[in-house]
Amino acid sequence: MSKQPQQPLAGLRVIECASFVAGPSGCMTLAQLGAKVIRVDPIGGAPDFKRWPVSQRSEDSLFWTGLNKGKLSVTLDLRRPEGRELLLALAAAPGPEGGVLVDNQVGRSWLAYERLAERRADIIQVRIGGNADGRPAVDYTVNPEVGVPGITGPDGVSGPVNHVLPAWDLLTGMTATTALLASLRHRDRTGEGAYLEVALGDVALAGLANMGWYAEADELAADRPKVGNYLYGSYGVDFQTSDGHRVMVVALTSRQWDALRKITGTEKVFAALEEALGVDLAEEGDRYRQRETITAILRPWFEARSIDQVRQALTDGHALWSRYRSMTEVVEEFRRTGAPSVLADVEQPGIGNVVSARSAIRLDAEYGATCVAPFLGQHTDEVLEQLLGLSPAELGKLHDDNVIGAAA
Repeated sequence: MSKQPQQPLAGLRVIECASFVAGPSGCMTLAQLGAKVIRVDPIGGAPDFKRWPVSQRSEDSLFWTGLNKGKLSVTLDLRRPEGRELLLALAAAPGPEGGVLVDNQVGRSWLAYERLAERRADIIQVRIGGNADGRPAVDYTVNPEVGVPGITGPDGVSGPVNHVLPAWDLLTGMTATTALLASLRHRDRTGEGAYLEVALGDVALAGLANMGWYAEADELAADRPKVGNYLYGSYGVDFQTSDGHRVMVVALTSRQWDALRKITGTEKVFAALEEALGVDLAEEGDRYRQRETITAILRPWFEARSIDQVRQALTDGHALWSRYRSMTEVVEEFRRTGAPSVLADVEQPGIGNVVSARSAIRLDAEYGATCVAPFLGQHTDEVLEQLLGLSPAELGKLHDDNVIGAAA
């Protein structure tokens, strides 16, 4: 096994006071790159501590343990001045590697940047919120507001179609991480701190605008139609094989379109279709406009072949395609092949073996090491002693007064 490369964020210390997806996912990425991330939760856990999915073996949250891998856990009573004081002190603790806070505590005046900057002038605070105007929001309320469910789903379905993936949450976490690293670069050069805000709603609006979706709606004065599993603006759709499997086939480029025609032996048919209709199917727009006809021509080829035959032909012919898999199949294939993977089996304390993930960022072509999530409050005493210099007697009193929590 090759030696793991030096992690690029080794030495950086980040205090995280955030829950649910955006903040924890972004800070987990920092931890996987070597940062010491200290997650601060209320005693007993934040609202995401028991969030589903939960383990059927222990009832512990697979969601929480999945998003908090590699972090240290501290629990404080943040309703009390003493607990808030400890959080402020941790965020502003001295040392060139510290002075970084990620939070989603919108409206908490006691955690305002001005309060932090009084303690440490070069502090960096990244605050994640719902909407830029301060209104609360989560992915499942943002997505309807930005218009995506209205264009999602099969043709003929009039109502909105939601999706299960909190994509804006995950993208917000990465945006917050980018903001943090940019501010660190600025601090290294100038010695100045920064206060940055990232709103989930802004990330969603910007993402759709950057892809031209709002410009299109404005120009057409209408929303794009629902097209089901078809790829909008190009050619791509799912097909069923003779043995009941489904594959997604995409032809974004003329080269991919040529490969698909050659594999299926339909070159002459499509040449005749182009001549009859006066279209050029090498062009994405024409492929999209003729998608139903193209699919009708291609479907018999897939229906006459098994998944193994389809896989062989599409792979050998350099088509762009994939097979639909269930999540159970993904796990089974990961374990069966034993190939290098971002996925990993780990022994999560309190739960047992779980399917986890390394960082998706490969350093020198190598995936990083695996790690597990802490017990809630596991590192409270250790962190307060090391960063704030609290003595065993002081820690004991804080425990007695229920200002700090023990490992749960």
